[in-house]
Amino acid sequence: MARRPTIKDIARQAGVSESAVSFALNGRPGVSQDTRARVRRVAEELGWQPNSAARALSGERSGAVGLVLARPAHTLGVESFFLQLVSGIQEVLSAARTALLFQVVEGIDAECAIYRRWWAERRVDGVLVVDPRTSDPRPALLEALALPAVTIGEALPPEDRSGGDPAPAVATQAVRDAAAPAVRSSVLSSVRADDASAMAQVLEHLHGLGHRRIVHVAGLPDLAHTVRRMESLRTEAARHGLGPDQVRSVLTDYSDTEGAAATRRVLAEPEPPTALVYDNDVMAVAGSAVAAELGIPVPGRLSIVAWDDSALCRVTHPRLTALVRDTAGFGRLAAEELLAVLAGDPPGVRISERPRLEPRESTAPPPAHT
Repeated sequence: MARRPTIKDIARQAGVSESAVSFALNGRPGVSQDTRARVRRVAEELGWQPNSAARALSGERSGAVGLVLARPAHTLGVESFFLQLVSGIQEVLSAARTALLFQVVEGIDAECAIYRRWWAERRVDGVLVVDPRTSDPRPALLEALALPAVTIGEALPPEDRSGGDPAPAVATQAVRDAAAPAVRSSVLSSVRADDASAMAQVLEHLHGLGHRRIVHVAGLPDLAHTVRRMESLRTEAARHGLGPDQVRSVLTDYSDTEGAAATRRVLAEPEPPTALVYDNDVMAVAGSAVAAELGIPVPGRLSIVAWDDSALCRVTHPRLTALVRDTAGFGRLAAEELLAVLAGDPPGVRISERPRLEPRESTAPPPAHT
C-alpha cells in the first residue's frame, strides 16, 4: 500500500525545515514568498493533502458537512427524490471542495446520536437536516451543540404563498433579512417548500375534471410534510365543497409494497375513489400496476397523480400526471445556505421553487355514471 506523503517528506525534498513547511502550507508569516512557492510546488508534486482529523483537533474546519437519512433502508427503494436532492447538494459542495458525509439510520434517536458523535469528533463543520418532524428533537439538539445546520423542507409561511405561476427559487439577502425573525437561531437555517400550493394545484386539476371521490396515499405520519399535505388536502376539498367522506388520506411508509396494499384496499371499497394522489413516484407506479392487475383502466375508470415527477412517471404506460419541481435545485439551495453560514453569514431562510403540475395521460374525467 502506498504511503501518504507527510510534511517531513515535503521538507526533505524542498530543503527546508518542517516548521517552514507548516508556515507555508497554512498561509502563515515567517517564510519568504520564494520558499512558500517552492513548498507548495513540492506538496503538489508529492500529492500531499491536509489531514482533516488533525485539522479538526487543531480547531480548524474539517472540510466536510453531514447528511443523515433516518428512514428504514427498505423504504428508499428506487425513489428518485433523495438521489436528485443529493446530486444538487454534491454539485455545490464539490465546487467548494467540501466533502459530504452521508449515513442512513433506522430512526430519529440514531440520527441524534450521530450528530453528537460527529460534534464530539469534529467530523463535520455543519449538517443538512431532512424530513422535519411534527415533534422534532433535532433543532434543540443542534442548537445545544452549536452545530450549524440547514433544515430542508420546512413549511412556507402562509404570508409567503401566492397564486399564479410557479415562483423561482429565491435566496436574496432581502428574503434572508425578512425571514430572519422567523428563524432567530444561532446555527439553524432552512430551505422551505410550498406543499400547500402544490396540493391546491392537484385538487384544482382533479376537481376540474369532475372527480369527487379522491384518496391521497400519504407517507409517514410523523413527517411534517405528510401532515401539511393532509391538512392542505382537507382545506382544498372543503373549498370545493367536498367532505371527508369524499376526499381523505391514508398513511403508508412510502414503499411500493404499502402503496400497492393501500391501493388494493381503497379500490375494494363499495364506492371506490375515481382518483388517487400518491406522495411519491414509486407508490404511484405501484398503484398503477395494481389497477392494471385488477382490470381497472387508467385513466378510463381511475386517475392517478404522483407527487414527485421522475423518469418512472414518464416511462410508465400511461404516463403519470405529476408535480414537477427542481429537486436538485432544492439541494443546491440547502448546500449554498450552509456554506454561506459556515463562511460567516447569519442563518437565514431560502424558498424553493414552487412545484407545477404536469398533466399527462393518467388523468381524465371520471366515468359518467360515477
